[in-house]
Amino acid sequence: MLKFVRAASVVAISCTLVSAVLTADAGFAFGNDQSTALGATTIVIDAAQIAADQQNVDRLKNGEVRTKLGENGDIIFIPGNGGEDTSEIESNFADDVRDKGVSASSLTELVRMQDISEPLDSEERCLAGAIYFESKGESLAGQLAVARVVIARAQSGRFPKTLCGVVYQKSQFSFVRGGGMPPISTSSTHWRTAVAISRIALNDSWKSPVEGALFFHARHVSPGWRLTRIGSIDNHIFYR
Repeated sequence: MLKFVRAASVVAISCTLVSAVLTADAGFAFGNDQSTALGATTIVIDAAQIAADQQNVDRLKNGEVRTKLGENGDIIFIPGNGGEDTSEIESNFADDVRDKGVSASSLTELVRMQDISEPLDSEERCLAGAIYFESKGESLAGQLAVARVVIARAQSGRFPKTLCGVVYQKSQFSFVRGGGMPPISTSSTHWRTAVAISRIALNDSWKSPVEGALFFHARHVSPGWRLTRIGSIDNHIFYR
């Protein structure tokens, strides 16, 4: 049974997110087409949803719940143990990995198999940076989904043809400031995971639960896009 989030915590989370929206560019995450910015009047903050999402993410990290892929593509939190390592998201896509000749039984194992000591080229660094700033701390499936959207955009013919071009395109990622990224703690676990996920995504070694998505936004906002929703993972909702 879920614990109730104290009112003070909900208010704190709400204030933080409202502040983030007000100080970010109009085009948070990915806009709905090329350099189109999102109108601030279309953004809706749902404090209750934010609190519930954060609580479930925390419980997933602690192994108190596991995740299941719903018929509509949403990630469903259900009671269980093992957290990410026993997630049904991973088992659902294990067959796809085996077909590619990858000897890993889960996305967690595949991440551990990656050699992250090799130097990154500029494209890899742009992709890893996007994963790091947009989804660090989320599930591995959520981080992979973000990475695959960046790659899908570069390959679509509708957006810049390079990964760096996609990441730095105007009004797309709110963490991009003055044509650059904030400093990254490259010694952190979050960065090492982002690098591993970027290599898995670039090698197409593991299928994303929302493969084919070209757009996404944070779960706690409602931009009113007229797009086809594919599903949601952690704190993001994905569209094509």
